[in-house]
Amino acid sequence: MLVPQGRRTTSLSGNTRTTDWLRSRAFADFALPAISALLLCNLPFANAQMALTGSGPGMAVRIFNTDMSVLEAGEPRKDLPCSVVSDKPVLGFDLRFHAGYEVSIPLKELAGSENTLTILFRVTPDDHKDEPLYFTQRVRVPSIEEDSKGDAYLQGNFDLGEGKYHVDWLMRDRSERVCSSYWDMDSTLGPKDRDISVVLPPDSIRVADREQFKEEPPVMRASAEAPLNVKVLINFAPQNSNSATLQPLDTSALVSILRSISRDPRIGKFTVVAFNLQEQKVIYRADNEEKIDFPAIGDALTSLNLGTVDLKRLSEKHGDTRFLSELIRREVPGGKDAPDAVVFAGPKALLEENVPQDTLKEIGSVQYPVFYMNYNLYPQQVPWNDSISKAVKYFKGTEYTISKPRDLWYAVSEMVSRIVKLKHGRTASPQSE
Repeated sequence: MLVPQGRRTTSLSGNTRTTDWLRSRAFADFALPAISALLLCNLPFANAQMALTGSGPGMAVRIFNTDMSVLEAGEPRKDLPCSVVSDKPVLGFDLRFHAGYEVSIPLKELAGSENTLTILFRVTPDDHKDEPLYFTQRVRVPSIEEDSKGDAYLQGNFDLGEGKYHVDWLMRDRSERVCSSYWDMDSTLGPKDRDISVVLPPDSIRVADREQFKEEPPVMRASAEAPLNVKVLINFAPQNSNSATLQPLDTSALVSILRSISRDPRIGKFTVVAFNLQEQKVIYRADNEEKIDFPAIGDALTSLNLGTVDLKRLSEKHGDTRFLSELIRREVPGGKDAPDAVVFAGPKALLEENVPQDTLKEIGSVQYPVFYMNYNLYPQQVPWNDSISKAVKYFKGTEYTISKPRDLWYAVSEMVSRIVKLKHGRTASPQSE
């Protein structure tokens, strides 16, 4: 933590959960309107937003006396005119509650030579008032013309476990003008979602995790019975097939599907085939691994060029259908080396031509279940079956529509239970004969 010399500080001691605390990466993105984009779109950061903590439980966190008095006062201030809007905690596909705030500042208030905005806030669980977590960020503001119009927008976010929380928030500029705000938050599962296991413990606060492809923590696999061997074919593609990029929301949902599958202790072997139907290529493959290598998948995704057009591919009529047909022919196997299940995952694959019935007949029936986890944020707008769902239906498979976090939770739970049941049924049949 950086504390400029020449200012008095207050030393705070608290039982901060340092063992659970995840060290910060930059997590506050700054969304700027068109009117101020030219001024602040290349805003340099002196410090990324980070959590303040001591080196262990009971260690001190140092805060300026003047800042601490503002936080403790609990009275909104507008010396530095700004508007703060809190974001209600929302459960994401990663099964973490995401909360945050948005701040707008009139550009005329920042006019003049270079300035610095310092943001400091703390999040306190209602049931553990002696365990707040403090966050800070400093933002350099470039020189701004005196007659500038419009607002600058900043936003920050953090992750929570279930519980009720209070936020004390302030921002000050180099002239010691202060804007402060205070609000309460409630991150509670609804009655229909009570069975969902949220990733973070109750009453816990974390820096927002921007690293989507970080390695998954080890999972204690079930040892009482033979572990499952599952093959996942996942289409890393945007919801909007015309999109030139894979949006962060889409990537997060697709990675969350993989993580949810990887966390089930009943699965011991994974074959993962990541592909992109738009580019008609497999971008990653790993066979019979004991865990899913998320960093490697993230690296492989950098090879996607959704914004470019391959003229050769463009000239091939129904090339996407041929690619999907060959993928299914190759990856939906029969015989003794077949997996316990094959799982397709991804957004709707709405192709002009579906996989030919003759191709599916060549594969024939399979002795294991086939599933399709269809990531579809707007099922009412796109209710019809796509090319993958029609192929899965041929194999008498099961399709799950993943529109909300609870859909993912229930789909994985039911899917793995069905795989276990069917596997036990297959192994029991020869013995009964």
